Amino acid sequence: MTYSSLYEYVISIAVFIFAIMIHEVSHGWVAYKLGDPTAKLSGRLTLNPVNHIDPIGTILFPIALLFMQSRVIFGWAKPVPINFMALRNPKRDIVWVGAAGPLSNIIVAFVTGALIRLFPFTYVPVLSDILILSVKFNLVLAAFNLIPIPPLDGSRILFGLLPPNAAMKYIRMEPYGFVILFVLLWYGLLNWFVDPLINILARIIGF
Repeated sequence: MTYSSLYEYVISIAVFIFAIMIHEVSHGWVAYKLGDPTAKLSGRLTLNPVNHIDPIGTILFPIALLFMQSRVIFGWAKPVPINFMALRNPKRDIVWVGAAGPLSNIIVAFVTGALIRLFPFTYVPVLSDILILSVKFNLVLAAFNLIPIPPLDGSRILFGLLPPNAAMKYIRMEPYGFVILFVLLWYGLLNWFVDPLINILARIIGF
């Protein structure tokens, strides 16, 4: 491995960890504001990455995808514990809790994209690379999590919007969610959903 590729992997993983951390903290913070203190009591409303890193999902899996040059880089942190029944209005509030993660990533992408436009950082290439990767990874993470397959955030949003009977039937597919995702990833079908959504989100934030 060359110095250049090692440099790219290191900053990629660092930026990716930050994006996932913001994503998870946002879920917990919104849940807390809507009546569920579980994440706060568990010490998960913190920006300390040690509290969120999952060795496999946060580090090894994204690194493997980077080495494979996958067009979709994703992973997971330790899930922020949320007791949906503690929410003041569980059926409604699950939509806001689910949307909080992707929305936080879109906001970070917007802010870092604005910084790139205002300050090109031509003379600080490391900072420029970090900001560009921040836009990229946050948009990918937001788009990927909006896929309506349990346990991704899109499924939480859809569950809250569906009528009760349909919602309960829909959520029964959750035990098979990761299998479905891996099959879609293996055959490159995730790109059909993720790529157009990334383009739409990029246009929304003006990047």
